[in-house]
Amino acid sequence: MLREAISGTIGLSDFITYAISAIVVIFLTMPVHEFAHAFAANKLGDPTAKYLGRLSINPLKHIDWVGAACILLFGFGWAKPVPINSRYFRRGKTDVAITAFAGPLSNLVVAFAAMLLMFLFAFITGNITLVLYTDSFPFYVAMININLAVFNLVPIPPLDGSKILAALLPNNLYYKLMRYERYFSIILMILLYTGILLEPLSTVSQAIYGGFFNILSRVFTLFI
Repeated sequence: MLREAISGTIGLSDFITYAISAIVVIFLTMPVHEFAHAFAANKLGDPTAKYLGRLSINPLKHIDWVGAACILLFGFGWAKPVPINSRYFRRGKTDVAITAFAGPLSNLVVAFAAMLLMFLFAFITGNITLVLYTDSFPFYVAMININLAVFNLVPIPPLDGSKILAALLPNNLYYKLMRYERYFSIILMILLYTGILLEPLSTVSQAIYGGFFNILSRVFTLFI
């Protein structure tokens, strides 16, 4: 997003709105994402995150500053991974996958809530065209959260999607892949920086946003 502002693709006011939205996401909803991981793990029998103080929505316990910078730059990013110990899980890889999915799911819930507030405000003010504004605070909050959910579901270590993939792959194959986790992290950064990964991720994000928009539009049409 910063690159678009520098190139003049978006205006300064739009970028400021986006930056404020991104900061809100970094300090409020990213902690929710990591809390969701810790909460799911704890409920499934693993108290590791709880003992390490990660069962919390305190942003200082979760923020990864490189990941936060990527949210500002690209709209995609990450926080500090919540540690888990799969030995506590009764269903092994299945519980790992559930714990991993809890984070992206929390982002989708926050995104839907932001869009719901956008529709409610438009309905209360009587100006339904407000929901079409794509440079508003609720829009950016929703879009960044959807981006985070989609990005974290990419099946590349160390993202959540890789842990979900682990539930589907044979153990021997997954462990072979995990030997190269640090290299995957470098590849991931290159894909983000070059923009190769941004277009397909943005396409998926836009489709999810469109789906949420259509659901809310149909619901609010009943009352207008």
